[in-house]
This record gives sequence, C-alpha cells and structure tokens, in this order.
Amino acid sequence: MVLCIFAATVFWFFNALNKSYSTTISFPLSFDYDHEKYVPARPLPQSVRINVTGIGWNLFRRSAGVKIPPLVIPLDRPTDVKKIVGSTLPALFANQLGDFEINFVITDTLRVSIDQRGERKVRLTLESPDTFLREGYTLVSPIQIIPDSIFIEGPLKVISRLSEPVYLKIQQRNIDENFRESVEVSFSDGAMITRSPSSVDVSFQVDKLVERMDSIQLKLINTPKNSWPLMGRKKVPCTLAVPQTMLNFYNIDSIRAVVDLENFKKGQVKILPSLEGLPPFTKVIELDSVFIKF
Repeated sequence: MVLCIFAATVFWFFNALNKSYSTTISFPLSFDYDHEKYVPARPLPQSVRINVTGIGWNLFRRSAGVKIPPLVIPLDRPTDVKKIVGSTLPALFANQLGDFEINFVITDTLRVSIDQRGERKVRLTLESPDTFLREGYTLVSPIQIIPDSIFIEGPLKVISRLSEPVYLKIQQRNIDENFRESVEVSFSDGAMITRSPSSVDVSFQVDKLVERMDSIQLKLINTPKNSWPLMGRKKVPCTLAVPQTMLNFYNIDSIRAVVDLENFKKGQVKILPSLEGLPPFTKVIELDSVFIKF
C-alpha cells in the first residue's frame, strides 16, 4: 500500500509539473555598458520581480535554486539614464525569457546612477588628535602616514569634488600609549571609490601631560618710536601642560611672554602675549592678557 501511495504521489507530482502556472519570480539583473569608461556612482539594482507564466518544471527549477542567466539591460548612453520604469522592461526581456511568458513587472522603477570613470591622487592627513587621545595626554611626535598619498578611482563627479587632504579616522579611542596601526582609507558618502592602497600605516608617540602654574617674565618687542610703554606688572601668570618626558627641558628662566606692539598707536591696549621657550608639544591652558599704556 505504501508503494502504491508513493507511486501515485510521484505520478501526480510529475503530471502537475507539466502544467502551466503563474507566479512571481525575482530575476537577477545585469547592465550592459562600457565598463572601462563608466562606473556606477552607487550600487546598481541587483534584481527585478516579474510575474510570469511557465511550465511547472521550469518554475520548479527556478524555485529550487537552479542558477539562471541574468536579464540584461543595455545602456547605450549610461550617464543619461537615471531611472528605468518597470512597464518598459517586458519589451527588453521578451527574447531573454524563452521558458517564461511575462504577465507584468512587479518592480515599479529601477534607479540607476552611472558616471564617467575618473581617477586622481589625493593627500592624506589624520583627524584631530582630540577625537582619539585620552584626556590629559598629547602627541609628542609628528604624525607619520605611509604612504601619505593614494590613488583613487571612481565616478568622475565624486572624484572631482573631493576636497584635500582626505582625513583618516582612527577607530580606537582614549589612546594613552604610542600608536602604530594600519588604518583604512574610507569615504563618508559611501561612493563606489576604489583606493590604491586601501589602507596606510599610521604612527605617532603619546605622552601624559603634567600641569604647571608659573609666572612668566614679560618682554616687549617692536615698541613705537619715542614712546615709553608702562605695564602694571613685569610677569604674567599662566597654566601650562607639559609632556612628562619633556619636564627636563622645562626651565622657567628660559620662557618669555612676548608682547608685540608693532602696528599699535599710542594709547592703551589690552593684548595677549605669546610664549617663547616652551618645551616641545607643551600646551597653554590659561594665560592672562596684559594692559599697556604708551
């Protein structure tokens, strides 16, 4: 009895597959254009949904995952095509679906964005250290990027409007030690840009900052002729952040708060001094302005 039921089921199944049915199928797409001269500005549609009528066998093979050739959409002038209305597709696909009859296209519109291929060389730099360094730490070496320039290729309009330098973004945060990593070059607009190379080596040294509060000797330069500037004080208080490894170079007697009076006329001015003689990579946290009469 079991064999009879199995034989009947197989007979019914094969008989059913010989009949015609209508169903909706997702067909893969391929766009035919000069790929050497043009490039997609954004990912092209990968498939289109079409309601078709066909023999059960063909529909079964399609639903079973048997690979079928993609439907080809020719683009003679690819940069001029921005969208393809679904109702125009049956005429393009009629000769490509020999086993199926197209009833109607489910997909309403295919959005297409293709541009001429362009290429250029761009310089690289690193984002602001404040975004990835731990608070209370600073750079104590130049930032090295190897190579410091890369070649990019992609849609001409996108490539042309890219500003230089291109900023690299480090994924790590709160860095408090020397850094040497491979960093990927990425573009925020998601454009289809090819990079060569796609990543670069970035390295720099980091040190902890030590706070120092001192009074710095004032020094006037470029004073107007025949004038005698008067200052209310000879020193100006300031707060500095000195890298720990640079403390040996910190000498308060070698630091000056310089006040440049060039282009100032006689009278009273309030001016912010500039500090000279600081150890490398020292940061000025707070510095008072100076009132001068002359």
